Amino acid sequence: MKIGVISDSHRKIGRAKKGIDFLLDNGADYIIHAGDIVKIEVLEYLKIMAVPYIAVYGNNDKELIQFHEQFNLVQEPYYFQIKDLKLKLMHHPYFMTPDVDILIYGHTHISHSQMSSGTLFINSGEICARDHPFSKIAMITVNEHEFIVDIYQREIKQDEWINKQTIYSRTKEDEEEK
Repeated sequence: MKIGVISDSHRKIGRAKKGIDFLLDNGADYIIHAGDIVKIEVLEYLKIMAVPYIAVYGNNDKELIQFHEQFNLVQEPYYFQIKDLKLKLMHHPYFMTPDVDILIYGHTHISHSQMSSGTLFINSGEICARDHPFSKIAMITVNEHEFIVDIYQREIKQDEWINKQTIYSRTKEDEEEK
């Protein structure tokens, strides 16, 4: 199973669409937006894709509240399941307890992945390229024994996505990166 993650699209609709397209083209079974969506066009784009999605409100998403019933929008921290995986989704890194299999957050605009106490903590980084001259997204490939985390970045006005991959064991006895 593959879970695509984006965050902090802010006003950059085109960059968000490019990231979503890349994740879908590379086999994402689900798309998760970790907040600061800002523009309804990003939610409309997620909704028309033939893949399940979920998005959490960020601190810049108050204008989207009026559209709550039209989209799969949730408040943080939001606990949910995909198959046998327990996930927690939030925008702010406030509820960073290892009480799920995968914890997804945004807000910092900095990509990060770490395995701790049986939980994969992941922030895809900013898709908007506001703080850095590149967009970032993530793909989590889940199999029985490991999480494979691919953090992709694309320089603005370039087509190529560069990948950094980290593999984490899903067994609590062996949480070191491979």
